[in-house]
Amino acid sequence: MRFAHLAVAVALGLAVVSACSDSTSGSTGGHSTTITVSNNSFNPTPDTVPPGQVTFNWVNASNSHNVTWVTGPGTLPANSSTMTTGTFQPTLVAGTYTYHCTIHSSMQGTIVVQ
Repeated sequence: MRFAHLAVAVALGLAVVSACSDSTSGSTGGHSTTITVSNNSFNPTPDTVPPGQVTFNWVNASNSHNVTWVTGPGTLPANSSTMTTGTFQPTLVAGTYTYHCTIHSSMQGTIVVQ
């Protein structure tokens, strides 16, 4: 009888832990509104975020980079200046945005705003 009670307690505990786990994790990006600009890359990309402000954060950039919008819904936000440190915070509406660094052609990114 004690074993049955223990089994029920363990099952309930697992159900509670499972219900509290993060259901937003997935394979479609970091789901973070902060994108790191460093080492000739944007990270994460692609990324899926809610509408609103997104922060591009230059971290230990060995040389200058910028964020230049290529495509997106409606009027595109302003492009960033070229910098080695700092942040850039455009506000994005629903849609898919592509961007790149005009200095480094291999630096490209995508943000899906849902």
